[in-house]
Amino acid sequence: MRIFKVFRAAEWAKLSTQGRTSGAPVDRADGFIHFSTQDQLGETLARHFKGLTDLVLVACEADDLGPALKWEPSRGGADFPHLYRDLTTDDVLWHREIPREGIAGLTL
Repeated sequence: MRIFKVFRAAEWAKLSTQGRTSGAPVDRADGFIHFSTQDQLGETLARHFKGLTDLVLVACEADDLGPALKWEPSRGGADFPHLYRDLTTDDVLWHREIPREGIAGLTL
């Protein structure tokens, strides 16, 4: 199953350059990297990234992230994927800029 992480462009640039990240400030504060499934992605963007531009969508294969990926109840009791280790560029299947109009035009 593919899961997705939204990064601000500067966060993505740092991951691309350094090869790993412990995530955005909210991820570091919570102790894990927040991901969303395809079905959860639209609400994640609306709640946490509304009005922001220069966003990058990163896709990863959940099964490839190993035992550090935990599925835990979050928003509305739904299980969300949380990664309890750094994310590396080797984990990334692909990345794409998110257009201003959102993910509707992206092929996931």
